[in-house]
Amino acid sequence: MATNTEHLTADLAELDHIEKHLFAHNYAASGIYFSGATTDPVKGAAGRGEALAILDEENHELLCSQATGELLERLVAAEKNGELDEFRSAEVRVLARDRSREADIPAQLASDYTRLRVESGDAWHKAKPAGDWESFAPYLDQIVSYMRQIAEFKDASRNPYEVWLDEFEPGTSCEFYNRFFDAVKATVVPLVNDIVKQGYQPSRACIEGSFDTQKQWDLGIELCKIEGLDMDALVCAHTEHPFTDSLTSRHVFVASHVYEHDVLSNIFSMLHEGGHALYEQGVNPAYDYTCLKGGTSMGIHEAQSRFYENLVGRSEAFAPVLLDLLKKYFPEQMADVTAEELYAAENRAEPSLIRTEADELTYPLHILIRYELEQMLFNGEAKAADIPGLWAQKYKDYLGVDVPNHTVGALQDMHWSDGSIGYFPTYALGSAYGSQFAAKMIEEGMDLNSIIASGNLAPIGTWLGSRIWTYGRGKDPVDLINGAVGADFDPSFYTTYLEEKFSKIYKLA
Repeated sequence: MATNTEHLTADLAELDHIEKHLFAHNYAASGIYFSGATTDPVKGAAGRGEALAILDEENHELLCSQATGELLERLVAAEKNGELDEFRSAEVRVLARDRSREADIPAQLASDYTRLRVESGDAWHKAKPAGDWESFAPYLDQIVSYMRQIAEFKDASRNPYEVWLDEFEPGTSCEFYNRFFDAVKATVVPLVNDIVKQGYQPSRACIEGSFDTQKQWDLGIELCKIEGLDMDALVCAHTEHPFTDSLTSRHVFVASHVYEHDVLSNIFSMLHEGGHALYEQGVNPAYDYTCLKGGTSMGIHEAQSRFYENLVGRSEAFAPVLLDLLKKYFPEQMADVTAEELYAAENRAEPSLIRTEADELTYPLHILIRYELEQMLFNGEAKAADIPGLWAQKYKDYLGVDVPNHTVGALQDMHWSDGSIGYFPTYALGSAYGSQFAAKMIEEGMDLNSIIASGNLAPIGTWLGSRIWTYGRGKDPVDLINGAVGADFDPSFYTTYLEEKFSKIYKLA
């Protein structure tokens, strides 16, 4: 007769078997997505969608089967009895949660939604350069419809939009984000108004002109090295909309773009995506073939990317480091530029049209606009056909700018085309998380400015790596933040940072 220990050993072996197969499916899906966004031919979308749908069906069948459910029930009981170590306890908890989010969704609905997202993404890639909202709008309506249906199966007791908010950032809700954005608006809107009224803007002449795109790319790769990325575990590629993904901690993708007449665009995209990649590379390698691989949430992920993009990349301390790089690749164009001029130019705060190119101060207003529009779509207050008009009105109301076409308007982001509705708020939230992390580093005695100015960012990576990255999905955001800073999330660190930085730059009383 088998003992309890023998039963547990057998159950853990079966868990490993399931995890390895789920890993293989996700490995294939991530690779397919990466090639689809970077190197696939235009006519490859249908085949890509079919392959991803099949993988999704097989994942669903494996994760949501009765046998897997029974296995997880036994392992959850073992965890409650103290029979599992910390790693196994986290693995069982996270996989059980993943299963609960998918178990009640009909497999056909899930695979149909996967196919739709590929078709929608392909439609967006064609519509954006053409400024053709009308061709994309039907896909957005279908995406919202599917997401509402799926949310009902996930948790019928909650507002469908909040189901997705919680999925991208566990523990959040509209109430949570409303409080957060109210605090942000109370600081950012008056600051922006004061800057506009003052009428002074730093010159951007030092970064204007034509910059060789290959040299820009090479500069971006060097920034990845400065951030501390393992280049032997990194693939960099070109794409329309920058993103990061990973297969394991030893195989991470970064995709970015280069614009000939905007030398800062790829610099900050690579710093941003590099932050994501550092997180993926920094997860405990023991988690690679399990559900604990990768970042725990979009907000925590964006905290890493926005930290390296803004708190490092746009800091006064980093300006001399960045200027040395620019002079290395563009010696003639940057010969007479000073670090002070570069810092002022890269932090020029003024209302603009494009989220990804927005300055650090006005950026959260771009996010707020998307958050409000997403609620309208989910609550039935707007259809896709209404979005361009609403978009233009909100950009006028919040930022005072006119939207000349859909390419720089409602078509500028890919997120809605692939079902990432509910993701946008995490960008602003991540910035706020990062500000609280930086404050804690300084409180603990880290001379953050000196570290950044040295160009050796290893101490920052060590701090974030030990308190955030290594845990992968093993800790939820609330627990990670509390463990990292010894307190709950507090948006005042973010608003104080913005107020102090931009009041100094613009010499506001």
